[in-house]
Amino acid sequence: MPRNDSLDVGELTDTSYYILLSLMEPKHGYLIMKSIEELTNHSVVIGPASMYTTIKKLLAADLIELFDKSEKKKVYVTTEKGVELVRKEIERKRIMIEHGEAILANKGE
Repeated sequence: MPRNDSLDVGELTDTSYYILLSLMEPKHGYLIMKSIEELTNHSVVIGPASMYTTIKKLLAADLIELFDKSEKKKVYVTTEKGVELVRKEIERKRIMIEHGEAILANKGE
């Protein structure tokens, strides 16, 4: 059975999630990587190949768009569709955490 891309089922990989968060304000590639590292205290480091592969997918899904084509570097920003998917992902993960905490709270008691 072929593996579905997470975007096809409305879920975000960690890389997609952090890129979308980073692009709530317009940024170019290098600044995206650096802002994610700063946001996560260097616990998430996304390399250029992974980042640009993910950016292509996010562009194709209309979750991000080119912000300013006149810039020397390509500057991207999250679309409203992307913002909404981030909100849904946060809620999905919140529910997952609640399930995990409930099960762990009962373990060994």
